Amino acid sequence: MVQAYILIQTEVGKASAVAGTISDIPGVIRAEDVTGPYDVIVRAEAETVDELGRLVVARIQQVEGITRTLTCPVVHL
Repeated sequence: MVQAYILIQTEVGKASAVAGTISDIPGVIRAEDVTGPYDVIVRAEAETVDELGRLVVARIQQVEGITRTLTCPVVHL
């Protein structure tokens, strides 16, 4: 299982709606509004890195109101 944090910037005033929509996507563990340089932080998981990439590109980045994402895979050192 591969997990990642996805840091999301949204259009002004869209953070809550974006987090709510993303929360319903299969593979998303949690989506929360935050303050700072990013507006929403998502924890997601998939079976492989490729599946995680597809989740981010095909599902999460397609949510209306998102302007930029940064995917940070979780590593176990």
